[in-house]
Amino acid sequence: MEITISEGIVRRAKEAQNTPRVIEARRIASFLSLACQRAGAKIVHNEDAGYVGIRMDTKAGPVVLEVPAEAGGVYRLVNEFVEADDKGRTEREILRIPQIYKAQGIALMSSDFLRSRGFLG
Repeated sequence: MEITISEGIVRRAKEAQNTPRVIEARRIASFLSLACQRAGAKIVHNEDAGYVGIRMDTKAGPVVLEVPAEAGGVYRLVNEFVEADDKGRTEREILRIPQIYKAQGIALMSSDFLRSRGFLG
């Protein structure tokens, strides 16, 4: 399932986008472990924050694997907070994955990281 966030409103994506970032996110999502898929992995087009990624609802709140916009960028695994913490942050980067890996490797590293750190049940 794909969702779009624009102007703070979450909607189901009506038509599939076929940009290189979205295609890469779909490719990675197809290789995610069963635990990540059970956590409700969804493709997210967040127009407000300007990213495309895969969102999973974990024990510690939503976690997003953000797909880089430009070549040579890094994939970021980000824990989003429902409310800002005492320092005013709304997200915390928990892992960076360089773009040298294929989709299978990125899916394996991110799902293994989440499982080993207790994010997934």
